[in-house]
Amino acid sequence: MPLNRRTFLGTSAAAGAGAAVAGAVGATPAAAAPRAKRYSFTVMGTTDLHGNVFNWDYFTDKEFDDKAHNDVGLAKISTLVERVREEKGRGNTLLIDAGDTIQGTQLSYYYAKVDPITAARGPVHPMAQAMNAIGYDAAALGNHEFNYGIPVLRKFQEQCDFPLLGANALDARTLRPAFPPYSMHRLRTPCGRDVRVAVLGLTNPGIAIWDKANVSGKMVFPGLEEQAAKWVPRLRSMGADVVVVSAHSGSSGTSSYGDQLPYVENAAGLVAEQVPGIDAILVGHAHTEIPEYRVTNKETGKDVVLSEPLKWGQRLTLFDFDLVWSKGRWTVERVAARVLNSNTVEEDPEIVKLLGDEHEKVVAYVNQVIGTSTAAMSTAEAPWKDEPIIDLINQVQAETVRAALAGGEYASLPVLSQASCFSRTARIPAGQVTIKDAAGLYPFENTLEARVLTGAQLKDYLEFSARYYAQTPAGAPVDTAKLTNAGGTPDYNYDAVLGLSYEIDIAKPAGSRIVNLSFEGKPLDPAARFVLAVNNYRASGGGAFPHVAGAKQVWANSEEIRNTIIQWVKARGTVDPGSFASVGWRLTRDGVPVFQEGAA
Repeated sequence: MPLNRRTFLGTSAAAGAGAAVAGAVGATPAAAAPRAKRYSFTVMGTTDLHGNVFNWDYFTDKEFDDKAHNDVGLAKISTLVERVREEKGRGNTLLIDAGDTIQGTQLSYYYAKVDPITAARGPVHPMAQAMNAIGYDAAALGNHEFNYGIPVLRKFQEQCDFPLLGANALDARTLRPAFPPYSMHRLRTPCGRDVRVAVLGLTNPGIAIWDKANVSGKMVFPGLEEQAAKWVPRLRSMGADVVVVSAHSGSSGTSSYGDQLPYVENAAGLVAEQVPGIDAILVGHAHTEIPEYRVTNKETGKDVVLSEPLKWGQRLTLFDFDLVWSKGRWTVERVAARVLNSNTVEEDPEIVKLLGDEHEKVVAYVNQVIGTSTAAMSTAEAPWKDEPIIDLINQVQAETVRAALAGGEYASLPVLSQASCFSRTARIPAGQVTIKDAAGLYPFENTLEARVLTGAQLKDYLEFSARYYAQTPAGAPVDTAKLTNAGGTPDYNYDAVLGLSYEIDIAKPAGSRIVNLSFEGKPLDPAARFVLAVNNYRASGGGAFPHVAGAKQVWANSEEIRNTIIQWVKARGTVDPGSFASVGWRLTRDGVPVFQEGAA
């Protein structure tokens, strides 16, 4: 038996009245054929919770809200779950998750770094407490589970009353599962024939790139299709009547890391298409809402039902299964999926009471004042204009790398820096600056590296980044709502580089947009060497930017960039945009600026 392979048997109460439907099993008229035995149950699913327990935004220190008036958090999900259990009968439901649980909010950061769960007498992680109280049956590993290192993940795993599944998270030495590959759950039916539901967990191969520092030499992550093809037949041979996959992998069949790995990042649709024997897939990772998506399996010709609930607990997926007893076994007759919106319910008061103290501790933490700013800064226009708030990130990174290289072999090379607009709502106010302000500017746990690139490589890098803009002819109206995110490129995969001067001609096709590229007032020398201050996600190949992943690393540290920014503000006491802000890049069309400075 493979290392750490465990079977988890869900214990379910007898079916509630009216929740499971079975055919009559008593005496029937002699002329009438006995009706088939039937049973219905529901698998509920969440994904990409990212540390959200409450409907609260710790970066703004107020109730979460967006343009669609979505709500977030497990406290809301708990209310939805209890309503479904009341309707279906608790014994006729399962609750699973598709990963990315312990990173994303200041609540999850606090209990990983400030008051860590790994301490000798450390606390229980709020996400573990909430998910245990709600009664999750299983959860797949997400790639962000590895952000804080394997010890934090293992402690979280220990604190959960349900298994963390990862059939394609293997021990690097033995190539055996490092986490349970699956869980098996037994549902009691009124027919006297239990239904066995297997949940197979699959995580993202990109972990090998994105969290290389934490997993290299310890774990490997083969492709989802390969491991599903290995495990699904085993689960069927073990008596699984229903196989549900919980996959932290989008459905599009695309990858953000190019050809650095032979495995597809967003492979859930490929798993459904290529691996027979799967009934439904709970999809994660892509942060999109897919109520129901059907994929036909090539071998069986049967539909596999996929569903991805919206991130952060904004939606709850319901897979409704109808089974029929035929030829001595349960057969899935029908599967349908839908999502419930968490903004339709109130937070569960039991979850609020359970974690109220933890919430208040984090609110106090994020409101600590770390300095002052002489002017207000915002990311509202940062996706299409060189804004001081992004210059702040780049200035901190460049200064940090320059100081680290001082007196060494690479001290004479110019230091450039890349940064992205991670949130269009981040702001630094005029006056007091708090931890939440800095944290909102840099919400990810990225660390900083220094890589050596040539001028020619930097040109390629900038051309790749400029794909972010929709081609817009000279003279045509410019709608900022349609200008960015061309080809589905997210904001975090558009980089601005500090230290160079350049224009992006959006009238030209992608690949030939960078014009007037210069360094210190002179055209950029293709052979010149530069040090690029770059986050570890990008340096590891995230976003598939050219050259950087293969470039020579000359320095790296393990401190989050967010904390580096916080310490920079603390050390100076005052943030003055006038001392670092500049317009190093702009959008143009045929040499004419798209936006005038100070105007959108």
